[in-house]
Amino acid sequence: MSGGATAAFLESGMRFATPLAYAALGELVVERAGVINIGLEGAIIGGAFGALVFAGAGSVALGFVGAAAAGTLVATLFAFFVVTLRTDQIITGTALSMLGLGLTGTLYRTIYGSSGASLHTPTISPVAVPVLSAIPIVGPALFDQPVVTYALYAIVPLLACWFYRSSAGLALRAVGEHPEAALGAGISPARVQWAAILFGGAMGGIAGGTLVLAQVGTFAEGMSAGRGFIAIAIVVLGRWSPLGVAVAAVVFGAASALQTLAQATGWSMPYQLPLAFPYLLTLVLLATARARTAAPSALGKRLP
Repeated sequence: MSGGATAAFLESGMRFATPLAYAALGELVVERAGVINIGLEGAIIGGAFGALVFAGAGSVALGFVGAAAAGTLVATLFAFFVVTLRTDQIITGTALSMLGLGLTGTLYRTIYGSSGASLHTPTISPVAVPVLSAIPIVGPALFDQPVVTYALYAIVPLLACWFYRSSAGLALRAVGEHPEAALGAGISPARVQWAAILFGGAMGGIAGGTLVLAQVGTFAEGMSAGRGFIAIAIVVLGRWSPLGVAVAAVVFGAASALQTLAQATGWSMPYQLPLAFPYLLTLVLLATARARTAAPSALGKRLP
């Protein structure tokens, strides 16, 4: 494989990894609070549609605000049922994912009609970092990306620092491990889970907004394409740590980029096979992963 093909593969991998990282980091916070949000897929597709509507009415920045707001709205519904009404997390999340996919498709057709297929939104272009972007092979992949990718370089260490060096991070982890003990220490598990779920929804919405505003420049029904479920797998493979999740997101981004590499190198194979690589990787790694011991003790359990 030539240096040019390698550079293109790495750059494509980082591009694919960006929305996965946003969704997975948000889900990480949710799961460390003891909740598993299967409805993340609904937040991502909701964010993508919110980005389309708000960017079309204003600017790219407004589009990201709309994406975060739409993801937060989906998360609000999830938190209300799961935390306040204490319904089953898996069933509720599945229902919200289906609702998000169906509702955005219906609104898309209702608002934009038959012309929606050719609709384009404003997008942000890659911003090359002087000197660093000129580094052979890895420079374009790491330092010639949209600003939304660069933001992740700060979010990951900040989130790690918040987890392990702040009282709020300690409270979050306490709720995810022993909610009864947290309650005895004066921490409200319900309040912590509400905040975590809303944050996760906003990050999922930004992930969907990234698809529309930093990558494809348009909206398509079902364009989240299972990224919410892949993000949940990334959290498991990252062993519930910010750095591990970031690395796992890059691995899955590289798996998604294999389709680009296949086209660039002229691999002789059905085009559907490279498209299936991320999902095959999800199944294989989840079947062989031994990260379950790192999961929060109260993950998936109803509050006392």
